[in-house]
Amino acid sequence: MTQDTRKTAAKQPGRPIRKGPALTLGALALVGVTGVVPGVPGKDAPAPGERGEVVSVVPVAAHSRAEVARVLRAQHIGTAPLRYGVLAYRVTYRTVDPHGRPTTATGLLTLPSGGGHRLGLVSDTHGTMANRAYAPSVGEDARTQSYLFAATGRAVAAPDYLGLGEGPGAHPYMDTRSAVTASVDMLHAARTAAGLLGRSLTRDLYVTGFSQGGQVAMALAKAVQGGDAAGFRLKAVAPVAGPYDIQGTEQRALTDGRVNDTSGVFYLSYFLVAQNRLHPIYKDPAEVFRQPYAGRVERLFDGRHKDEDIVRRLAPTVRQLLTDRFYRELGKPAGGMLEALRAGGHACDWKPEVPVRLYAGRNDTDVPIGNTRTCASTLAQRGARVRVLDVGPVDHFGSDRAALAGIARWFSAGAAEG
Repeated sequence: MTQDTRKTAAKQPGRPIRKGPALTLGALALVGVTGVVPGVPGKDAPAPGERGEVVSVVPVAAHSRAEVARVLRAQHIGTAPLRYGVLAYRVTYRTVDPHGRPTTATGLLTLPSGGGHRLGLVSDTHGTMANRAYAPSVGEDARTQSYLFAATGRAVAAPDYLGLGEGPGAHPYMDTRSAVTASVDMLHAARTAAGLLGRSLTRDLYVTGFSQGGQVAMALAKAVQGGDAAGFRLKAVAPVAGPYDIQGTEQRALTDGRVNDTSGVFYLSYFLVAQNRLHPIYKDPAEVFRQPYAGRVERLFDGRHKDEDIVRRLAPTVRQLLTDRFYRELGKPAGGMLEALRAGGHACDWKPEVPVRLYAGRNDTDVPIGNTRTCASTLAQRGARVRVLDVGPVDHFGSDRAALAGIARWFSAGAAEG
C-alpha cells in the first residue's frame, strides 16, 4: 500500500554546505572528507539558476558497513557484496513544476565512505508516500535501498519528487512527466554535490526504483537514453513492481479484486486528488467521493498526514468510497480521468539499448504482476532485451525485499548480460 516502514540507525544531521568553492574544515569533518579539497563541478554542471543547480547540501546520516549489513539482515534483504560504510546528504536543487515553472526539490545523495574517487551513479526512485516527511532526504526509513547500493561502491541519487521532502507545494502523485524532470535534475545536482564533497561521478548510470518509483524508473531511463540527461550514459534498468499499465491492468484491478481494498482506496483517492490539480476530473469532491469522505479527502492528502491515518479515515472499499456514477465511469473513463490515465501510460513504450530486468512478485495485491508482464511484452515488441524475474509468491513489499540484493549484484557486475 504505502512505503514500507524500515528501521535503521539514527540519522546524524549536520549543517548546510552551500554551493561554492569554500567548505570549512568543520563541515568537511561532518561529511567525512576532512583534509580533502572539494572538487570543482565540471563542464556538465548546470549554470546558476538553471535546472539541476544545487542550492544546498546537508549531511543527514553516516553508517558503517556493519550497520548497513545489520539493517539489511533485519529486513530480510540479502547483503550482496557490501564493501563500505555510507555517507548521506540532503541535496536541495532547482527544477520545474508540472507547468514548467521554476521551483526547488530535495533528494538524497548517498556515497560510499571509501573506495575510488570516481563513482558510477545509481538512480533509485521511491514508492508511493503521502507524508512529505517519509521521503528519502528526510526520513531514515526510506533510505535502505540507497544504503545498499552505496555500500557496494556506487553513488546513489534518490529524488524525493516534487512536493515531498523539503520541496514546496503539493506532490503531483503519478504525474510521470514531472517525476522524470525532478529525477533528471537530481542526477545533475548529484554530480555537482559529489564534486563539492571531494568525489566525482562517471557517465555510467544504473536505474532502479520500486512501485511508483518502478514506473518512474522506466520513464527516466527512456528520457536518459533519449538525451535528456547530458553527461550520463544509461547502463542498465532494473525496476521492481511498477504500475506500468495504469490504464489497463491497474485500473481494472482496482474493481475486480486483484488489488486489495485498503491499498485500492488509498491509491485511487491519492490519484484523484493529485491529478485533479492537473486534469479536470471534478469541480467538487462530492462528484466523485461519497460523504463523509468527500468532505475530508483533500485535507487528508495535504502532505502532513501519515499514510496509516489517511487509510483509517477513508472508506473500507473502493465501491464504498466512490459515488455510483463515478464508480461506473471507472470502467469507461472519459474527460480528465482518461487524460490522467493516458499521461502515465508510456513508460514502457520505447526500445532500450541496454539490458532490462523487470522484477515482480506473483502475490502482489497492490501492483499486480500483470503490469510487469504487459511492460515486458511492450518492450519486447520493440526489439528490447528484457527479462522478467518473478521473485516468488510474495506481496508488494516482499517483492522489493526479494529483488534488492540481486539488483545490487547485477549492477556491481556491470550488468553486462540481460
